[in-house]
Amino acid sequence: MADPVLTNDIVIVFALLGLVILLFVFDWLRVDLVGILMMALLPLTGVLTGEEAIMGLGSNAVVSIIAVMIIGAGLNRTGVMNTMARQIVKVAGASASRVMVVISATVSFISSFMQNIGAAALFLPATMRISKQLKVPVSQILLPMGFCAIIGGVLTLIGSSPLIMLNDLMESWWKNNASSLGGQPFEPFSLFTVTPVGVALMAGALIYFLLLGRFILPKVEHVEEEGVASARLKSIYKGKLESGFELTVPEKFPALTLGQLEIRPKYFSAVIAISKTGSGSKNLAPTKESEIGAGDVVAIVSTHAQANQLAKDLGWTIREGMKVFAEEFSPANAGVVEAIVPPHSELTGHTMDGLDFREKYQVNPLAIYRGDEILVEDINTTELKIGDALLLVASWEKFHILKKNVNLLFTEELRGESTVPEKVGFALFFLAVALVLALGFKVKLSIALLTGALGMILSGVIHIDDAYKSVDWMTIFLLAGLIPLGAAFEKTGAASFVALKLMASLGDLTPLILMVVVALLTSMFSLFTSNVGATVLMVPLAMNMAMQIGAEPKIMALTVGIAASNTFILPTHQVNALLIRPGGYKTIDFIKAGSGMTFLYLIIQVGMLSALYSV
Repeated sequence: MADPVLTNDIVIVFALLGLVILLFVFDWLRVDLVGILMMALLPLTGVLTGEEAIMGLGSNAVVSIIAVMIIGAGLNRTGVMNTMARQIVKVAGASASRVMVVISATVSFISSFMQNIGAAALFLPATMRISKQLKVPVSQILLPMGFCAIIGGVLTLIGSSPLIMLNDLMESWWKNNASSLGGQPFEPFSLFTVTPVGVALMAGALIYFLLLGRFILPKVEHVEEEGVASARLKSIYKGKLESGFELTVPEKFPALTLGQLEIRPKYFSAVIAISKTGSGSKNLAPTKESEIGAGDVVAIVSTHAQANQLAKDLGWTIREGMKVFAEEFSPANAGVVEAIVPPHSELTGHTMDGLDFREKYQVNPLAIYRGDEILVEDINTTELKIGDALLLVASWEKFHILKKNVNLLFTEELRGESTVPEKVGFALFFLAVALVLALGFKVKLSIALLTGALGMILSGVIHIDDAYKSVDWMTIFLLAGLIPLGAAFEKTGAASFVALKLMASLGDLTPLILMVVVALLTSMFSLFTSNVGATVLMVPLAMNMAMQIGAEPKIMALTVGIAASNTFILPTHQVNALLIRPGGYKTIDFIKAGSGMTFLYLIIQVGMLSALYSV
């Protein structure tokens, strides 16, 4: 075996790869900017041509993901998810274990034809409702549901980004190694190539939680919510809440801003509306600059004791019930909801003040839940992070506007949500059209899925503007930048260089041992960087290593695509990060449940692949 040669191009590729890993690990740049950065640096360093550097934007993988996101949004718009939730309650009954199995299996199935983060996000509100209805602790359901959503991504070749990219990455490697393969044509994997492995993994996960769930899942008792006096508010204000208080400001009171009055820090109370005397104008989302003067009426969220103390100190008068704001804050017109900051949200890294949150959307933030911490003071100047839960109060109309324009995940259904149940037939028909084109007529996957998405738009299932908004453009640009990085990793010989070095250090390997090594490396990279980055790095590396020992390169690439979803032990995967707050989980909960799941996943994956392909 010839000693590998380290060229300048290989050094550049390693440097770029190291930069990407650092940016991912330390979160120095948003993920989409990392992708765009790679598209710029690869041609500027001379590693790729300009055309090669932007090929990811038009790749089969990127187009497929765009189409899958639109199809998923169309299905959600028709109310299919709510229908599924109702059927789950009928099928599962009141048994906690049965509810967990049915919900997890359903979400896993949904993840097989759309992004797993999308499936988990779509089903989170339904799961929360089912938990409340059946009085089953949500912490006993969400973690299994999240793990199965991740596993559902390996039920088909369009369920997760790594598998969607797989054929493109393999084909690129195949072209660069055509001479070594004796001119053998490249045969891509079909849509259901991974299904037997995915089904075995899902069955293993369900059995794992059925047998061990009571030992490894946290038990957070269910608390019944009472309109605005929700469990969240009670935990913040540590007392019994009514639907809010109105206070009248006396005639001799000097005009002061909310910032000057310091009502939130001093009295642990949130001012949610101000009615100005004389003009009668109402400010339903006051800021710290909003002024309160003589004769004004102020609406607050507080406890009896705190409201009374505020009134006593300031000389204000508490009114009986809501009168001035009775219409605006009636349960039919307004409420308090919880919204999670999901991965890739435009809120991440920004403050609500910096985004003019109250002014733009007329929504009042009451608190921020971050892990075990509840932030009430300075919430408008607190930099938001992925997984933060925002407790918000506003009219249902404003919540719908917020949901349409800001990437937030509401943990319960908003009243008055507009769906198009009459279009459900069209949605299911065009989903079927996409699958039939891809499977029955061998139409390229991206074109088949794009046809299904276009059908939903033309049939009115989803408006074209909403279709654009449903696409996670951060993910798209991340993929578009990492795909050419993977091509550069192969084209420059970097993949071959690493493969030869690893082979020399590991000694003689059998195909089975190589499969285990590849699966472990991919899982490790996926935990600490991203499953997309791990796939881009590992596919050409695994295929080169396979060729060195005479194993089937495509099977090693498939090992990478499946192992990239083995990310349970830490809340670093997008799905896990999404569920931390709603489930009340801590990192230790993921370690407890995820350690066994990671080991089980590895055993089932390697066992199924070796059995199916005689490795």
